[in-house]
Amino acid sequence: MAPRKHRFNRHLPIRWVSRLLARNPLTLSRWVFCWAAIGIGSGLFAGLYWNVLELLTHFLRSFHGISLLIVMPLAGLLIGLIIHVLGNPGEISLIVDNIHSRGGRIDMHENPSMVLASLVSISSGGSLGPEAPMVQVTGSFGTWVADRLQLQGESVRSLSVAGMAAGFTALFGAPLGGAFFALEILHHQHVVEYYEAILPAVVSSCASYIVFALITHLGISPTWTFPQYHLDNVDDFAFAIASGIVGAIAAWIFVSLVKSCAWLFSKLPEPIYIRTTLAGVGLGTLAALVPLTRYFGHEELNLVVESPESALFLLILAFAKMGAIAMTVNGEWRGGLIIPLFFTGACIGKAIALLIPGLHPVLTMIAVMAALNAAVTRTPISTTLLLTKLTGFSPLTPILFASLVGFFLSPRRPFIKSQMRSQND
Repeated sequence: MAPRKHRFNRHLPIRWVSRLLARNPLTLSRWVFCWAAIGIGSGLFAGLYWNVLELLTHFLRSFHGISLLIVMPLAGLLIGLIIHVLGNPGEISLIVDNIHSRGGRIDMHENPSMVLASLVSISSGGSLGPEAPMVQVTGSFGTWVADRLQLQGESVRSLSVAGMAAGFTALFGAPLGGAFFALEILHHQHVVEYYEAILPAVVSSCASYIVFALITHLGISPTWTFPQYHLDNVDDFAFAIASGIVGAIAAWIFVSLVKSCAWLFSKLPEPIYIRTTLAGVGLGTLAALVPLTRYFGHEELNLVVESPESALFLLILAFAKMGAIAMTVNGEWRGGLIIPLFFTGACIGKAIALLIPGLHPVLTMIAVMAALNAAVTRTPISTTLLLTKLTGFSPLTPILFASLVGFFLSPRRPFIKSQMRSQND
C-alpha cells in the first residue's frame, strides 16, 4: 500500500498556540528568549553587512560614465570567480525550496559564497538588493539554533522562518511586514501556510529591528520621502485598482523580459565567470547610458519621486531598469528583487500620472509599486505592510487593493518556481 500523504490540519495552529500558552510560563519564556536571540543575532549580522556594503558602495559609486565599462565587467569576473571557487549559493528560490522539501533546513556552508558575491554585486551597481543574502544568512542562523537545541520537524522550520523574517525586517524596518514577507514568499497561492511560525517570526523580527536600527540608525522613519496624501474620495479606490492593473501588466512584461534574457544567457559557455563578466559588460553599458539603472534603487527612488522628468523618460527608465534586473538575475549576480521592483513601479506610476490629468501621482506611484511587486513575488499582504512603512503612506487600504489586484492578475506560474511546492506535496 502506498504511504498516505500528510494533509495539513487547519486546526493545528490553534492547538499549537493553545498548547504553547498552556505550558509553564518559564517554558514559554525560554521559547520567547530563543526567538528573540535569533532576531538579535540576525540584527547584528545585518548591521555589519549593511555597514560593509555602504563602505564598498561609497568607493565604487565614484566611478561613472565610460569607466563603468571597465569596473563592472571586472566586478562580474570577481563574482564569477567567487562562485566558481566557493560554490553556487543559489538564490531565494533555493531558500524557498529548502523550507518546503528539506524540513525547513537552510545550510550555512553556502553563506560565504553568498555574502562575498552579493557584496561585490550590489556595491558595484547590480540591479538587485541585499534582502536575499540577508535572508539566507539569517535563515541559516535559525536552523543552526534549532540544531543546537536538537529540535526536529516543524520546530526547525519555525526557527528558520524566524531567521528569514529577521533578515527581511532588518532591511525594510517593518517588523510585521518582514515577518509576513518571510511567510508569504514561501507560497504562490495560499499566502500563509506555515501558521505555527507566525509568532516566532514576529518576535524575531522585533528583536532584529531594534538591533539593526541601533547599529545603522535606519528604519525608524520612512525610507522614501513621498509627498503627503490624504484619502478623501471613494474614487481613489477605483484609481488604486486601475493602477493595480497597470502594475500587473508591467509584471507580465517583466517576467517575459527575464525569460528572454535567460534564453540568451543559456547560450553562453561555461564556466560561470564568463557569464558574470558578460553580464557586467551589459550592466556597465546600460548604466553609462541610463545612470539611474545602476544600483538597486534604495537611494535612486527618491530621485524619481522628486524628478521633473517627462513621462516618456520615466517609461524608458522603467523598461531599462527591467532590463538591468533581468541581466543581473540571469548573469548570476547576487541579490534580491523587491526594492528594484518598487523602483520600476514608481517610474511607471509617475509616468501614468503625468499622462492622465487628474490622477494623484503619489497614489498612482505607490499602487503600481504594490501591484508589480505582489504580482512577481506573490506577497500581497506583506507588500502592503512594507510599502506603508517605507513610504509613510498612511491610508493602507488603497495599497491593499492594488496589491490584491496584482496578486490575482499575476502570471499563472510563479516567477519564483519553488513557490509551487507546499508542505502538502
